[in-house]
Amino acid sequence: MNVSLPVKISLRTVALGYLFVLLLVPIGVILYRTFENGIGAFAESISTPAAISALNLSLLIVAIVVPVNVVFGIVVALALVRGRFPGRRLLQSVVDLPFAVSPIVVGVALIMLWGANGWFGAVESLGFKVIFGLPGMVIATIFVTLPFVVREVEPVLYEIGEEQEQAAATLGADSWQTFWRITLPAIRWGLTYGVVLTVARALGEFGAVIMVSSGFPGVSQTLTLLVHARYIDDHNTFGAYSAATLLMAIAVIVLLLMTLLDRKRSTEE
Repeated sequence: MNVSLPVKISLRTVALGYLFVLLLVPIGVILYRTFENGIGAFAESISTPAAISALNLSLLIVAIVVPVNVVFGIVVALALVRGRFPGRRLLQSVVDLPFAVSPIVVGVALIMLWGANGWFGAVESLGFKVIFGLPGMVIATIFVTLPFVVREVEPVLYEIGEEQEQAAATLGADSWQTFWRITLPAIRWGLTYGVVLTVARALGEFGAVIMVSSGFPGVSQTLTLLVHARYIDDHNTFGAYSAATLLMAIAVIVLLLMTLLDRKRSTEE
């Protein structure tokens, strides 16, 4: 379709204006409010015991969630692409469920399952606290990040096909040897993208986590909950902006990492 130059310029102006109002202005306001008192005040705000504890807890959750999702994602992706079994379409739908269900609903469901009066609430009598503790926050984060590795690895498996794996089996390789030497190297870029997306979502998750967390500083307060607590409960807007900027910085690092990986993949191909 041929589009005249004035129309192209108009469309680009509208698109850039939309991005400016929706994205750049809010980010600019946050950065301005964060650094209006200087870098020293920002550094002091993010180095409080509550902020350090929140960062450590967020990173701990990521450290638990990522390996679980990697194993689950690879297994499920292999099952969906290579397997033919009853319930395959149902499994496809289950994988996409976190995209359709509100995180708040996830949190409520976990309370109904693992709360004191829930189906599995008896585990608390054994001294294993799920809701309002780290296990509940990890489970909630695993659920909301579940699809990313699967959906990044699945198309790569379709693309590489089964020829190399069949050839390895013909030459006498067992299933594990075929996976480690043929399948895993072939899917490494899709797996890497899935991990990056999982990290980004796990760090920024709020809705599901706030439902299953006590929110106590130093106990079960992540960075996102710290932003909420400072802004809503403590009316500490500067502290909230500082914590949000820290989260934003981590997100930018993840984005840059993904860009570098994409360039490296392009050069290898």
